[in-house]
Amino acid sequence: MIKRIISLSNGVRGPQSEDKWLAIEKLAEVELISEDPNFPIESALVTGREGGGWRAAGPGEQIIRLIFNAPTAMRRIKLQFSETERERTQEFVLRWSNGRPFREIVRQQWTFSPPGTTSEVEDYRVDLDQVRIIELILKPDLHPNNAVASLAIWRTA
Repeated sequence: MIKRIISLSNGVRGPQSEDKWLAIEKLAEVELISEDPNFPIESALVTGREGGGWRAAGPGEQIIRLIFNAPTAMRRIKLQFSETERERTQEFVLRWSNGRPFREIVRQQWTFSPPGTTSEVEDYRVDLDQVRIIELILKPDLHPNNAVASLAIWRTA
């Protein structure tokens, strides 16, 4: 018997909570421009090590790159950003490569306005095979560019 759990709304599979997050710490190396030693990238990437998330060492554009040890399939990408101190408009670009030129998954802008809007959660369904590199480019403040980039959570399944 073949069985599939589907949603009535659009025919896709059941709840996203069924996805198993990839163990990035075992599957990939991380390259990044900078990091505040009090907010290491592991606290944003590694399931079970949640804390304050990652934060850059200083202001300006940042790149976080996951380089997989072997080609990897991805079906879901979740990003969570938080800003509780200052108003700013952030832009991020998420892109991937299978060894060929990078392809953009999404480019998004978000305005944080504490104390009201302090969190951005993006949860994408993707169909990516043979991922060798996935890259997050963060511009933490578009006007002016003096904010420090941060990332609360980055998960892939």
